[in-house]
Amino acid sequence: MSSILVIEDEELITKLLRARLAFKGYQTAMHLNGDAALQFALREIPHLIIIDFSTPGLDGYELMQRLRAHPKSMHIPIIVVGTPQELSDKVRILDMGADMYLLKPLNDEELLAHVRRQLRRVQQYSLSPLTFLPGGVQLECALDARLKSPEPWSILYLDLDNFKAFNDVYGFLAGNDMILLVSRISQSVVYEYGNAADFVGHIGGDDFIILTTPERTTMLYQHIINRYKRESRKLYRPEDVERGSISGVDRKGRPFQFPLVSLSVGIVSDQRRYPHDEIGPLAATAKRRAKQSSDNVCHIDKMPDHSCVFSLSSSA
Repeated sequence: MSSILVIEDEELITKLLRARLAFKGYQTAMHLNGDAALQFALREIPHLIIIDFSTPGLDGYELMQRLRAHPKSMHIPIIVVGTPQELSDKVRILDMGADMYLLKPLNDEELLAHVRRQLRRVQQYSLSPLTFLPGGVQLECALDARLKSPEPWSILYLDLDNFKAFNDVYGFLAGNDMILLVSRISQSVVYEYGNAADFVGHIGGDDFIILTTPERTTMLYQHIINRYKRESRKLYRPEDVERGSISGVDRKGRPFQFPLVSLSVGIVSDQRRYPHDEIGPLAATAKRRAKQSSDNVCHIDKMPDHSCVFSLSSSA
């Protein structure tokens, strides 16, 4: 469910948003502590954050800085609410990345108008229009931050096999449902089994990226593959599932039986401390080898021959 994070102490804003936006599917969560709010933002990826700078004990500036510095939260619109006494800090707050600065006492309708505007903006410009996952510049920032970190990392590159045949036979709307299924499964599994700072991005089409740590890698891709194998069956006609293939035509217009769509996972880990410019080609190589394997998984790590580790099948 889409969420809005509110950091305040009076719960006035929270109650207003719950009453007026719940029917649109938005869940409003309230926090008082900056650390708890940051953890919520990294886990839930809310569509909007509202910070009341007059909340007792809250260092709003530090929270703003941490939210804007992290690739998972850097795109989220932030509305800051302050008192007239804090007006002199308005420029500083806006320079730190706030999208809006509102003074107390708040006008309910004005606040709601700004909330609706920011929600529309983030959906239109910052995220994938289909999955609402980050990509583009945000994905590049996440990769750069992970590669510069001294902490171990792993990149999972997810891609659908035989997707074009499915799209041609079932139509682009069904194809969108297949992409959305991979998106939902990836986010759900990372939320349940990953780290708070793990990143799920949508490169485009049927390609996805997950940034995690090596000790979480196997657990994540096994759960993702198993769930995909189980849940993707709902997207096919019963006769195709029973036959294990899709009836279509090849490039020359001849009848052909295409395999059901499977999910491949290419993995690159940092045991060798690869240079930054090698990561993209290595991830592409891992994905290509995963697609060529009957087990649909390829893990490139410190092994000198860049060999693959094949773990389990993901065919639907």
